[in-house]
Amino acid sequence: MDARKAGAWLRRRAENVLALMLAVMFLAFLLQIVSRYILNWPIGWTSELTVVMWVWMVLWGASFVVREDEEIRFDLVYGAVSSPTRRVMTIITASTILALYLGSLPAVVDYVTFMKVQATAYLKIRFDLLYSIYVLFAVALIVRYGWILWTALRRKTTRTDPAGPSIDA
Repeated sequence: MDARKAGAWLRRRAENVLALMLAVMFLAFLLQIVSRYILNWPIGWTSELTVVMWVWMVLWGASFVVREDEEIRFDLVYGAVSSPTRRVMTIITASTILALYLGSLPAVVDYVTFMKVQATAYLKIRFDLLYSIYVLFAVALIVRYGWILWTALRRKTTRTDPAGPSIDA
């Protein structure tokens, strides 16, 4: 299996995980509505599970499912400048994001591992497990923007504008 097929297969599995998280969140939400408003018996763990699934869905989706060309951006300035200027802007942006996330990664890992001392109120999920998705998110962003930077630096013709045509240097 070549790299493109393997990547497409992994992306589909990430979408499957995201869909499963959405289903769990929706079922917990429905259970909460039924128990609270029909049975008059509120249960707290469903609210907690819904919040946990929401946090994981957002960060999992941003890490492994949403492609660069699917992100919403406000690019009035970026779209108004020349191709070489866009390439420079891409290099500056990717370098800045890499510096921030690489610089904060050790502190993030330390904090997440420290949070093993606490757990959620109802489901007793340790906070280090709950927030470990943020570490995955940070690493995924580092890899993504490392690739964007590498592409922008290395190639004279590159797709540095995810929403537009190839940028000629």
